[in-house]
Amino acid sequence: MKTYSGPLEKIDNYRWRIPKNYLSGMRVDGIIYADDKMIKDIKNDNAPEQVANVATLPGIVKYSIAMPDIHWGYGFCIGGVAATDIEKGGVISPGGVGYDINCGVRLLKTDLFRQDILKKQKDLMYAMYNDIPAGVGSEGKIRVSHKEEKEILIKGAKWALSQGYATKDDIEHTEEEGAMEGAGPDAVSDRAYERGRAQSGTLGSGNHFIEIQSIADIYDEKAANIFGLSKDQVTVMIHSGSRGFGYQICDDYAKDMVGTLSKYSIKVPDRQLACAPFNSGEGQQYFKAMKCAANYAWNNRQCLMHLVRLSFEKVFSKPWQNMGMNLIYDVAHNIAKLETHEVNGKKTKLCVHRKGATRAFMDQPIIIPGDMQRSSYLLIGTKKAMDETFGSTCHGAGRQLSRTAAIKKFNEHGIRTELERNGILVMAKGRGTIAEEAPLAYKDVNEVVDIVHNAGISKKVCRMRPLVVLKG
Repeated sequence: MKTYSGPLEKIDNYRWRIPKNYLSGMRVDGIIYADDKMIKDIKNDNAPEQVANVATLPGIVKYSIAMPDIHWGYGFCIGGVAATDIEKGGVISPGGVGYDINCGVRLLKTDLFRQDILKKQKDLMYAMYNDIPAGVGSEGKIRVSHKEEKEILIKGAKWALSQGYATKDDIEHTEEEGAMEGAGPDAVSDRAYERGRAQSGTLGSGNHFIEIQSIADIYDEKAANIFGLSKDQVTVMIHSGSRGFGYQICDDYAKDMVGTLSKYSIKVPDRQLACAPFNSGEGQQYFKAMKCAANYAWNNRQCLMHLVRLSFEKVFSKPWQNMGMNLIYDVAHNIAKLETHEVNGKKTKLCVHRKGATRAFMDQPIIIPGDMQRSSYLLIGTKKAMDETFGSTCHGAGRQLSRTAAIKKFNEHGIRTELERNGILVMAKGRGTIAEEAPLAYKDVNEVVDIVHNAGISKKVCRMRPLVVLKG
């Protein structure tokens, strides 16, 4: 990967500027959230160049933003945030959402404590491994017809509610209540339907996981009490997305939108930033299809949570309700949304792209997964995030080694041994998954979270440590 050699001006201890005169066509500055230590690593990955490229998009306002988990992505960097003014020719870009549309994470709490899990650690690991479909091309036990698949695209997680796989409380604790309005099933290709039909309630591969954790530290007692959380309490984190369905939608529209650049006289430095005016026919078609994938993902995570609850019931021989397995929140990481934010002192309707970034509205729960050895976090949003980042923060640790490089560098047996020495059991469906997902292939999530906390765009509530990890 090429090293970034452009300008980075230090604003304060946690922000760096790429001035808009760096690259021809930049309409706004680029802003990267990082400290002195992390900015050195960020320069070694050319992702800051992508931050500058995004600043050329028509209608972009304030800044092109990147979070400390920034790394190279398709068009936009992972960890990128950009908002466009839809009344002034602002665009929507598939590259600003990514291939795994609404890849996201949800966090369940339980009434169990760490000691309860240690007695059943292996039983839970094997139960989830057997009950939850995972891995490349995995097919779920929850099969749907073509008609039902279209219902999922419109209803999202509310489809799971209608089938008995969710409660009203689950829906109320999901971003957008598990479904964006205005999804357009007719904007979805036949190929996407084919890829999505058998994948509801499946984990997928790569960095997707289900993790049983316990709370190691509480930073904000008041917030923790509101969530009903205490030290050593057991939580479950689910990280998955729209599977092959969302991938196909991104692939279809990213290719098609290359042709719209000349139609609307849009010039971008990278064809992977192909886009269309939000209010154009092409922009609206993509947005409708993207909503379908987002709703598919929320339903998928809800179905996965249902399967997790069943695994716990099997192991502990009692209903999940008696174990207090309630959803704290579910947030999207890869999505574009219409939101109103203040720009130059005026409330403005924007298309906010978050790619590998999490919504961080005031006091909203924020769930930040780490790697399978170190920590994960629960935070809450802040007013400063609303003022500076369109209500956005980081989404995880962020890779520092590619999957190929990780497989070459790390040994699966050695990783398993080290994890077990730390009291963590892991199973994966895919060959090579554990090596490519090695903890040291990621940045230290503790450092990433400290940056967004100290920068004031998120506030730490508690830290969780893994006990059992299921990977695709």
